[in-house]
Order: sequence, then C-alpha cells, then structure tokens
Amino acid sequence: MSNEILQKVEELTKNGRVDAPNWTPRPASTHFTDISDIEGMRLAGKLAADVLVMLEEFVVPGVTTEQLDIIAHNYIISEQGAIPAPLNYHGFPKSCCTSVNDVICHGIPNDKALKKGDAVNIDITIIKDGYYGDTSRMFFAGPALPHAERLAKITQECLYLAIDLVKPGVRLGDIGAAISAHAHKNHCSVVEEYCGHGVGTTFHGEPQVAHYGKAGTGVMLEEGMTLTIEPMINAGKKQVKHTGPDNWIAKTKDGRLSAQYEHTLLVTADGVEVLTRRPEETRFS
Repeated sequence: MSNEILQKVEELTKNGRVDAPNWTPRPASTHFTDISDIEGMRLAGKLAADVLVMLEEFVVPGVTTEQLDIIAHNYIISEQGAIPAPLNYHGFPKSCCTSVNDVICHGIPNDKALKKGDAVNIDITIIKDGYYGDTSRMFFAGPALPHAERLAKITQECLYLAIDLVKPGVRLGDIGAAISAHAHKNHCSVVEEYCGHGVGTTFHGEPQVAHYGKAGTGVMLEEGMTLTIEPMINAGKKQVKHTGPDNWIAKTKDGRLSAQYEHTLLVTADGVEVLTRRPEETRFS
C-alpha cells in the first residue's frame, strides 16, 4: 500500500506548485457580530480541516515534508479556491508548517524523507474570501511509537479540556491553567514562548491565548470572538531553541519530543463552536 501512496505522491507533486492568486484583505478583526462574517469563518475553518483530512493518507515513511507541502498548496489553491496563509508570511518560505519529532512549531517543509515512527505536526492555515481558518494535528509515519502516541494523546486532551471551558465570561487564565494542570499531571511541560491567538480576517490578532496561567485572570471571553487554542506540549523540559532560516524553526532544547493540536473556535452565546472540527471529532458535533 505504501508503494502505491508513494507513486500517487510522485504524480501529485511532479509539476511543483501552482501559482497563488492575488487577493484583497478585509479589514482586520477577530470579533464578529454579523452572520455573514461568521459564515465566512465557518467556511474557512471547514476548508482548513479538510486539508488535514486530505493529507492523512500521504503521511507515510518515504514521503518528504516538501511533497506534503506541495500537495497541500495545490489542493488549497486549485481545489478549494483558497490561499495558503503561511506562504511568504514574514518571510516564511512554504505553504504549511511540518514539525517533526523534536520540532515544536514552524517546521519548514524539506526534502528529508519521513522515517517509520516519525511524529509529525502539520499546521494548516487557509484564507478564503479574506477569512482565516487555522488548525493543526499530529500524524505518524507508520505505526506510532508508544511514547509518542502517549504525548500526542495528552496534548489532544489538553486542547479538548480547554475547548470544553470556552464560553462567554470565562477568562483566558482559566484555560491556560487547565491546560498546564493536565500536562503537568502527566509529567509533561508546556511551551511558554508560543501561544494561541485571535484569528478572523487577520492571521494573528488579539487576544493572545497562553497555554499556562492563573485561573480567574486574563481577558474575558465574549460572544463573537474567534480565536485559536493550540497547546504545544513537550515530553521533556519546556525550553526552546531556534534554528533554520531566520530562526523560524522552534525545537525542544533537550531534543525530546513535542506535540501540538490546534483548533479555530467561535465563542457563541452559551458556549463554543469548533470551526475547524474534523469528521472524526464527533464530541463536538
């Protein structure tokens, strides 16, 4: 089966990347009351989630993250009529982030083939009609190693615990405290250098959503806010080192594994809507 997938990957990537079209940004906002804006965010979120679903079959040993990037890039532009938001964002050279093993975030796709057991976070952000959808999840090239699978499970649990708290009146410190408590209970650490953020008609806006904090403190959530929660959880210590072009790539300082899951969320009148929900996440349906 993997040989068939590798052949399919070669076919999908043989002509490289299609050109990204020009587009016109909307006025920047991360808080919406108009239903047309909310529908725009729903569509952008669904499209971002669809990219992760589409990519799953291609994350196998022997495939390069560069090939995954080309497949995602072409799918976003040619199939979805959307734009890959990371491309040329503050100089970022690719259309998605692929963070392998000890890379925490902002991994730059390259020509190194994935090996059996590699843990890969793929972070997708698309722009559709000026609205951004931002999401990531963990994949494994071949069967997951038990310790990597455990870390991914704990990280996803951190995200889900946080999402379950989201509603008007909750403070961001409550969310950060819940994430860090679950991570620490499981003898993992929380990366503090990076955070979630407001997202909407801008890639990164207010509020900043730390994945640690003190309950009862911080910005209070309000209906209509759109934001990401994206905990980065390390198997070892929380310290980060930076490498790569312009120091984009963040890695664990101790070389141990890191994992991340991310969703774009809409704060509703009485709770939360997960705009980047994937079909298997029936707990949010």
